[in-house]
Amino acid sequence: MTDFPSLARQTWHQLEPVYASVYFAPEVSAETGALGFGTEERWPAYFALRAAPLGAATAELVTAAFYTFSPRMVAEHVPAAWKTASPEDVLAARTRGVDGALRAVAGDQLLADPGVAEAAALARKAAEAVTAGGLPGRTLAAANAALPWPEEPHMALWQAANVLREHRGDGHLAALLAAGLDGCEALVSFAAVGAAPAETFASRGWSGQEWTAARERLAARGLIGPDGAATARGRALRDDVERMTDELAAAPYEAIGEDGCARLAELNGPLFGAVLGSGLLPAESTLGILTVEAPKPR
Repeated sequence: MTDFPSLARQTWHQLEPVYASVYFAPEVSAETGALGFGTEERWPAYFALRAAPLGAATAELVTAAFYTFSPRMVAEHVPAAWKTASPEDVLAARTRGVDGALRAVAGDQLLADPGVAEAAALARKAAEAVTAGGLPGRTLAAANAALPWPEEPHMALWQAANVLREHRGDGHLAALLAAGLDGCEALVSFAAVGAAPAETFASRGWSGQEWTAARERLAARGLIGPDGAATARGRALRDDVERMTDELAAAPYEAIGEDGCARLAELNGPLFGAVLGSGLLPAESTLGILTVEAPKPR
């Protein structure tokens, strides 16, 4: 019997770098900069780019949907983002920027390869398999799934990766809620199991006082020790969170089957390698993936 939860995680690891290029590519930054967003740091554009499918969302809605960002940090950027540019203009800039970024890192010849079109068809089948039921509880997945599908295969592949990763992310939030972990506690507990250095998580906007308070709450539950490292109980809880996340993410991949997942990984391999080799992505992330040797910048 196929272990689709594990396969869901493996496929996410394959698709996430392609999706994540949107937040680091200079082509995207140029597009958002042209709209009036600051480019000295990525957060003004990040909140606009990721929240735009929700429409002119409030800070409260974005905080709820993003979960692990400090509400204070969200409020610095939302709803001010919609005074800079409308969600529709941000989405159009996102499309242009991603298209330019993928062409820059992969080249037109690779993107025109029939394998990219086949990968896009498989990924889209997986993404569409979970939209028929209306995506209850999947706020960001539903918002992105409602967008038109691009005609160009590499953009359809990116859009499918987008829907699938937000579908997974929405499920991850449900798992964190079930575990009784609030936004800051989720990050503290993740750092405590060595997913990434605690400093990496500072970008989510929590103050040192808030981080310390979250550690104290987790320590009171017996989840972390005096050194800040997870206890056996804390590791077990994080394992439960990741297992539930994988289980809640499995349905799209069941739709294309084990062979389809293997084929998707094979076909996506060249684009995956091109993105990693471009130097766009950080060697460490708050997702606990992409912990590879940092490639040379392009």
